[in-house]
Amino acid sequence: MLLSLLFIPAFAAATASEAGTPSPLRQLSNSFAGIFEKAAPSVVVIEARSPSGQAAGGLPGGLEFFFRSPNGTPYRIVPDPQGESAAPPNIGSGFVFSKDGHVLTNNHVIEGATDIKVKLRDGRRLNAELIGADERSDVAVLRIEADNLTVAELGDSDAVRVGELAFAIGTPMELPYTFTFGVVSAKGRTLGLGGHYDEFIQTDTSINPGNSGGPLCDIDGRVVGINTLISGINRGVGFAIPINTAKNIAGQLLSKGHVSRPWLGISIASLEEMKQLRSMFEGLESGVVVRGIEPGAPAQRSDLAPGDVITKVDGKPVQIASDLQREVLGKQIGQSVELEVWRKGRTLRFMVPTGEHPDRVVRASTRPRKPSSPAAPPAMHGLSVEQATPEVLKKWNIAPQAEAGVLVTAVEPYSAAAVAGLQPGDLITEASGQKISTPGDLSKALSSADPERGLLVLIERAGAKTFAILSDLKN
Repeated sequence: MLLSLLFIPAFAAATASEAGTPSPLRQLSNSFAGIFEKAAPSVVVIEARSPSGQAAGGLPGGLEFFFRSPNGTPYRIVPDPQGESAAPPNIGSGFVFSKDGHVLTNNHVIEGATDIKVKLRDGRRLNAELIGADERSDVAVLRIEADNLTVAELGDSDAVRVGELAFAIGTPMELPYTFTFGVVSAKGRTLGLGGHYDEFIQTDTSINPGNSGGPLCDIDGRVVGINTLISGINRGVGFAIPINTAKNIAGQLLSKGHVSRPWLGISIASLEEMKQLRSMFEGLESGVVVRGIEPGAPAQRSDLAPGDVITKVDGKPVQIASDLQREVLGKQIGQSVELEVWRKGRTLRFMVPTGEHPDRVVRASTRPRKPSSPAAPPAMHGLSVEQATPEVLKKWNIAPQAEAGVLVTAVEPYSAAAVAGLQPGDLITEASGQKISTPGDLSKALSSADPERGLLVLIERAGAKTFAILSDLKN
């Protein structure tokens, strides 16, 4: 279709050449063939076997990884008489990116594999060693021992423009070295995949199961992305990890065996996601709400507080969560970011140093709870609270607090407090912008709250700071 649109007007000129000059159509054909001839020798076919024989499942929104079997079903284990698994290997793609035999691919291609084989364009089939993998970015580095390897030329994904031609080489439907082309449909595409890397190059280049880990190339045959996700099969909506991101991840895996990410230690949500709070942020058109601050995080050592709205980072407007995440991830660990914050109608600025993202996250729910005494009947819209004296905190295995507030000792099921997510053991330190020191302070704040807008309360839970919204306060 693209060829028809671009070159039908020049068809007459394409049927003949003048003075030996190739026609425009012939030049285009030679150019496409040259891209394949340049890039294909660096591309590899990956066979990964795991004890379970299971392929990865789907992702939100109908997205799928590329290496599932041609009929779309997960592999199943069928033991043979010798006790070995008869499950077929996961088939994916990759490409050589160093003379030392390092291969880039997707983590989901080799995840859980105990045996990894790599097939080269020249027919050699080699054992591959897993050097390192990063689940969050879905990047993995393998190593093979071989001479005379062709190394892929890596491009600059930041310089890629929407509308440029894009070319994929891989093993779709177990058909090795399949070459397809299209255009870059979008850049910086966010897909809401949680912990996965969440900014992709979108392309309409035909990619299917088996393309995972293979290169997305530009018109010069340089790799600008790693093909990773599709929406359905051959629908013209595919996604690739930008090569600049992959290079950074691979470099860290090679140099130190793991990936360090800068981190502020806050949980955030866009204003659009926080529809319940819109009336509390009148006049704000964009920004992200600080939902919580993790214990020991860099942000906890700053003046940032739950309920703040971050509107700019280093002077750049913040529209959605990924805007903030992108800027933070671009920093060196220890480098500070300037956050412009909206708080109760005032604009504040905080410098917050980035830290290294911890490898483990301890969930607050794992903290042991021990009630101090039989709780009073639930009151105040489903809440029972008690003065958070040092003695009471000790009985609940909670470290003494400088400004403790009141301790939640019970939450009535299906109450306003339960709907807001409050839990026994939470410390309420502030309500509607006012410090809470006694149960009477909280009762007063609840009685004066607007029943339609609800009451915003700040809480501490296992050292983490967050907030809750008590709504439906009519009764």
